[in-house]
Amino acid sequence: MASERSEPARRLPTAVKIVIAGGFGVGKTTMVGTVSETRPLRTEEILTDESVGVDDVSGVERKKTTTVAMDFGRITMRDEYVLYLFGTPGQERFWFMWDEVALGALGAVVLADTRRLSDCFPSVDYFERRGTPFVVAVNCFEGEQRFELGEIQQALNLGPAVPVMLCDARSLESCKRVLIDMVLHAMKARGLAAEPQRA
Repeated sequence: MASERSEPARRLPTAVKIVIAGGFGVGKTTMVGTVSETRPLRTEEILTDESVGVDDVSGVERKKTTTVAMDFGRITMRDEYVLYLFGTPGQERFWFMWDEVALGALGAVVLADTRRLSDCFPSVDYFERRGTPFVVAVNCFEGEQRFELGEIQQALNLGPAVPVMLCDARSLESCKRVLIDMVLHAMKARGLAAEPQRA
């Protein structure tokens, strides 16, 4: 009796932790929600009068909610990698949580808003100090002034090895490109050979 051929064991996708950071109102919650294939976990609260004088809403006056712990979502890339996305809170009063959120991350995306570019300095400084590979993704808001990527890289005092790119946090394809570029950059920076295929 012929022996049955056993099916090759299916390789489980590699789990990768990614941090999405940046200033208040830059689009972190939007980005995580845009790409997550599961219902994202959000810890948003309504902004109240208690935040007046505490949270700087200049440039984002229409923002009505704020993340107070983190955002969490998940996306699978070509059945090879599962990216677990952790969005940090943007306000200074919640920065104490960043160490827990960033623990074990392969790398990070620092979202930037050219209307409030200085708001992403703390994120850039944080990941530089930790030695965490990161990319800067400039979220393109309607009506904002556009800058050359080289100008943004210079304004943020970034080294030439730190990728800077444009993105639209509302666009799945745009966010996927940022995440793939971030993973490729982080793997190269960490000396890892395996690379995810581009979507």
